Amino acid sequence: MFRFLQPKSIRPPFARYSHGVEVPAGKRLVLCSGQLGIGADDSVPEDAGAQAELCFRNISAILSEASLTLNDVVRINAYVTDRAHMRPYMDIRDRLFFDPAPASTLMIVSGFTRPEFKVEVEVMAAG
Repeated sequence: MFRFLQPKSIRPPFARYSHGVEVPAGKRLVLCSGQLGIGADDSVPEDAGAQAELCFRNISAILSEASLTLNDVVRINAYVTDRAHMRPYMDIRDRLFFDPAPASTLMIVSGFTRPEFKVEVEVMAAG
């Protein structure tokens, strides 16, 4: 289905992600807005890993509306507010996505719309 691109001429990825993913012609693309670690009841867990879990749960619900799953994700953009939040986020991502993993970028940012948010994740899926 997808072609995961890992050129031998460049350094391998730092973590579990692909340098690129080719989506074959004729596939639908679904773009998800950034999702924060907030529950439907407005609760926000303190832990960055729990927030990442909620981000991906929300993304899964969005993809489900388009009859897709996390297995259809080809690109992840993630943002954390502190270097200390990288590992909890990556542990959740690595549990949910197997090899070959989607293309992925992780950035440290100064903050989000509310100070309690530590993680935001957006994805692109194809199916």
